[in-house]
Amino acid sequence: MKGVVISVLVVVAMVQLMVRPGEATISCEEVVNLVRPCASYIMTGIGSPTVACCNGLDQLRKSATTTADKQQACQCAKDAAAGFPMINEQAAASLPTICKIHIDFPISKNINCQE
Repeated sequence: MKGVVISVLVVVAMVQLMVRPGEATISCEEVVNLVRPCASYIMTGIGSPTVACCNGLDQLRKSATTTADKQQACQCAKDAAAGFPMINEQAAASLPTICKIHIDFPISKNINCQE
């Protein structure tokens, strides 16, 4: 698990260097912190996501209100997901439905965040 956290932090650091100031108000660090409680479920797909995971997704939905924020949050989630080589894509994609939260993008390594 320590290696997973380090991988996520490295991805976040790289992504933050790519973001141009003024485009979005949500940061990759914030996105990763909000979805971090979902890591166990996303990796295994076993059981159900925790309340903390669903609360984080709900806060992400509330934080990403503009198109720029949504695209930024999507790209951050995508980049963070890419840092998990053994991610369960089906479990990640099912999170909004299981948590009963509508977000405008799936949590996936394969989404085009600019659409």
